[in-house]
Amino acid sequence: MASADFPTRWGHFRIYGFRGEFGSGKNRRVEEAVALVMGDVKSEPPLVRVHSQCLTGDVFHSLRCDCRQQLELSLSMIRDEGAGVLIYEQQEGRGIGLMAKLQAYELQDAGLDTVEANERLGFKADHREFALPAEILKALGVTRVRLLSNNPDKVEALGKAGVKVVERVPCVVTPSPHAEEYLKTKKEKLGHLFTSS
Repeated sequence: MASADFPTRWGHFRIYGFRGEFGSGKNRRVEEAVALVMGDVKSEPPLVRVHSQCLTGDVFHSLRCDCRQQLELSLSMIRDEGAGVLIYEQQEGRGIGLMAKLQAYELQDAGLDTVEANERLGFKADHREFALPAEILKALGVTRVRLLSNNPDKVEALGKAGVKVVERVPCVVTPSPHAEEYLKTKKEKLGHLFTSS
């Protein structure tokens, strides 16, 4: 949809705006995302992070999750390599939206974990789909990546869409005490990986 020069405290990027339409009929959905691109991302498989929007963590520095820490780690690693792509998707709260995410917080305060809270609200444990990031990468001419992620679903989704993950690079940060149960649930119930594999 658009592209522009994008200087940040992690260095100089180019920012691209993308919109994709998926599904049909009642299941049709429109998704938007941005891609921050630094350096040469075509000659070697670049470091790529697919990051889902987290207003509470990314903007307000919430300690309930590790999202902002992962975002900053990813941008730092791309800067250190001099090349890479960060895709920022508008999939708040694992795809359930901001208000539902806040309702899930309320249920977590009452003792449920993140998966149980989402399910109590009538959602899947993780409502996200990763079709748009794969299409963004292909539009950028990138078909082989080193994926900065702990989420095996992202690896699988990119592979199914024709983007080969040649390496999964762990995106592990030191959690605050407030996020320990959140991370434990991600590992035990969502299969997130916190080591290299």
